[in-house]
Amino acid sequence: MIDEQSIVKVAMADLNVAGPNGILRTTGLGSCVGLTLYDPVAKIGGLAHIMLPSSSIAREGQLNLAKYADTALPVLLNKMKGLGAVQARLVAKMAGGAQMFSFAGAGDTMRIGPRNVESCKEGLQQMGIALIAEDTGENYGRTVELDCSTGKFTVRSVQKGIKEL
Repeated sequence: MIDEQSIVKVAMADLNVAGPNGILRTTGLGSCVGLTLYDPVAKIGGLAHIMLPSSSIAREGQLNLAKYADTALPVLLNKMKGLGAVQARLVAKMAGGAQMFSFAGAGDTMRIGPRNVESCKEGLQQMGIALIAEDTGENYGRTVELDCSTGKFTVRSVQKGIKEL
């Protein structure tokens, strides 16, 4: 039975880390991406609920580092290292990045979900972290959970049920 104290909830545009007894969870992933990093030796995990691909669109003085793919990943990595994670051992899994709405002639601006996924993949590649599983795209919302004791990544959705990655 899961003890509620062991569940670490990660809100939209937020991130958090947990040790071996933690379960990281975020809900409401539409175009947002739930990006997890995991050190299987130290059993330390991190989860970021990323809303937008790039901080270049942020208003000056109002930068929430967890909100953007390009800034959330380095912050998440540093928090995990603070708990004892080793970058060379990290693996990544992610879900979300859906195209929730379709707009005729909207172009790249409205492709927020796919752009979030692309930006996360670019950041992981730059940091040398392997993306070993993903459940991204399509047009439905998701809830994700990372069990830090096992590394199990669970994706829940109304349309597709429960998947373990």
